[in-house]
Amino acid sequence: MACTPPRGDSINPTVAYALSISGADVIMAMGGVQAVGTMVFGLFTGKPADIIVGPGNAFVAEAKRMLYGEVGIDVFAGPTESLIIADETAEPMIVAVDLVSQCEHGYDSPVWLLTDSSALGEKVIEIMPKVIADLPNPEVAASSWENYGEVVLCEDREALARVNDEYAAEHVQVIAEDLDWYLANLKNYGSLFLGEGCTVSYGDKTSGTNHILPTKKAARYSGGLNVGKFIKTLTYQKLTKEANRTIGAVASRISRYEGMEGHARAADIRLRKYFPDEKFDFEIYNQKSYT
Repeated sequence: MACTPPRGDSINPTVAYALSISGADVIMAMGGVQAVGTMVFGLFTGKPADIIVGPGNAFVAEAKRMLYGEVGIDVFAGPTESLIIADETAEPMIVAVDLVSQCEHGYDSPVWLLTDSSALGEKVIEIMPKVIADLPNPEVAASSWENYGEVVLCEDREALARVNDEYAAEHVQVIAEDLDWYLANLKNYGSLFLGEGCTVSYGDKTSGTNHILPTKKAARYSGGLNVGKFIKTLTYQKLTKEANRTIGAVASRISRYEGMEGHARAADIRLRKYFPDEKFDFEIYNQKSYT
């Protein structure tokens, strides 16, 4: 089941085709909170969803948060965020254009530049308003940059890596020398874009890496949406009588160390039944029978 916002009286045919070949057998022309509610409660289909995945605005994020538990969700998503690490070899115009491309996601989308070059940082600050003003609709990007944009000057690349891991941004782009060093040393990010030729916009639109990513520093402990989110792991256990000799004895000891006598007796009753003549090196409870 899939929902996508309508455009006029219908939905974009390319979106409909993509959803169809992805396996969606029900496609509804709606978005926002109403789409979340429709899928969670099975409106129009009678088949409530088990998990809700996909990006949305702040209202969609809040709806998913409120319904978590009723259904599974992918991530608790905040406004999209992008961070660029750039050294003195980076071209200021490319850095500025890439920052602006991410500013236009929303009024509250933060963008950050980390650099060890004061000249680069100052130049980017100078030209950002001009690049934003060139947009057909500059209001969103202008608000994002004015209220949430940052340029952070670091001493060296080790400091750049350390500050990056503190920010733990959704998207991290590196425009610097020795990209392999950054690949090896950056730890916290949702998705990493290495080199001038690899803009975050490619990840947004075409390159194929995951686009549902952790925000608000959740990259410190989680990654993006992956196939594992759609897999439910089920476990089972089946023990032979012989296996009870070891498993049961250990379970009995651990349970008593933890003060859980009922657990210990569940192991003891099996040890007495399966090994009535065996002497163990700990006392086994002699359970009274009430049958």
